[in-house]
Amino acid sequence: MQTINASIVGGAGYTGGELLRILLQHPDVTINSVVSKSQAGNKISDFFTDLTGETDLIFTSTVDKKTDVLFLCLPHGESKHYLLKHPELASKKIIDLSRDFRLSNDALFNNKKFVYGLPELYRSDIAKADYIANPGCFATTIQLGLLPLAQKHELNQTVYVNAITGSTGAGQKPSDTTHYSWRHSNVSAYQLFNHPHVEEINQSLHHLQNSYHEQLVFVPQRGSFTRGIMATAMLQTKLSENEVLELYTNFYKEAAFTFVTNKAVDLKMVVNTNKCFIQLSKHKDQLVIISVIDNLLKGAAGQAVQNMNLMFGLEEKTALQLKCLTF
Repeated sequence: MQTINASIVGGAGYTGGELLRILLQHPDVTINSVVSKSQAGNKISDFFTDLTGETDLIFTSTVDKKTDVLFLCLPHGESKHYLLKHPELASKKIIDLSRDFRLSNDALFNNKKFVYGLPELYRSDIAKADYIANPGCFATTIQLGLLPLAQKHELNQTVYVNAITGSTGAGQKPSDTTHYSWRHSNVSAYQLFNHPHVEEINQSLHHLQNSYHEQLVFVPQRGSFTRGIMATAMLQTKLSENEVLELYTNFYKEAAFTFVTNKAVDLKMVVNTNKCFIQLSKHKDQLVIISVIDNLLKGAAGQAVQNMNLMFGLEEKTALQLKCLTF
């Protein structure tokens, strides 16, 4: 296959850095431009010092014209403006990691629709798409925990979800709640019941179960760790634990990175990987679903590369066989 020329816009952020690390060792990709407003003209290895010896690339202010696929790692609200300002990029394949095009009402650009990039749900659509809206990190974790039940039309009561995320979920720009002295040895809840990822979760669940009407109560939390998300969903069901386990196993049997178990899961199983583990357990009529991912990989850059692989007809796992840090 011909080499894919990839460009990253917003390359100096957390997700931009993770994309660089993945794409630099992708056998079918050449990175031909990494755009950063704040770092243009500087060596990438001077900013991401762990990439010393891996690349001689320099941050630029513009996208290379020979680009085949464009990754947008811009703050929410800026991707749409960037594309409008640079109409010449409309002919490229685009993978947007912001929330600008995730909802169906906002997904149209250049008379083409952004496909929601959750491979476990839309793999065939992704493979034919020119534009992808990469899912949010919380949304990925929670959806993967609930999609099989939606397909079975089992989401008929309120679903309660508690999910905790690491500090990288807030992005690289410092804020009051990302300073080490505040975050360390601390846990806090935020955006109770109205986190912006709830809309995209509801959209996917309704896609599989038309009778589902936004019965998700979501409490997001900040944890005192760097990366990873653990989501715990609780709801009532008459299905037995074995029936639920069979349902989930069948739903994800073709999934490249999502795995189902009735054994305990933890964040260290997924940190620095593109995997999602889903733990299922039943107590009387209460079903508990625990899902874990790395927010920067399966929740962002890893899933973006997974989508790129599908778009270009590559093996889905290419460059994503990352190793988990056990300690």
